[in-house]
Amino acid sequence: MKIALVALLGLFLGALGGAALGVGAGLAWVEMFTTSSFESHSGMLVFFTFMPLGAAIGGVGGALLFAVIAIHDAEIAIERDPMRRRQS
Repeated sequence: MKIALVALLGLFLGALGGAALGVGAGLAWVEMFTTSSFESHSGMLVFFTFMPLGAAIGGVGGALLFAVIAIHDAEIAIERDPMRRRQS
């Protein structure tokens, strides 16, 4: 259950980060290739193409990354048994 919740958190955070990176990449694309701004074509390109693609890729990547981290965390013993004190 913990792994699924952590993966869901990764999906959410990855989608947010991916959407932000998608907007940045879209704005860079518009500037580099001088996309026409007639009737806001460049804005529609950024917000209807790059942002959803970035959100999808970021969401899947974040969910996978967080799930792998949670799976490895479940295998590692977080709490160790206290060491026995030596009697002198």
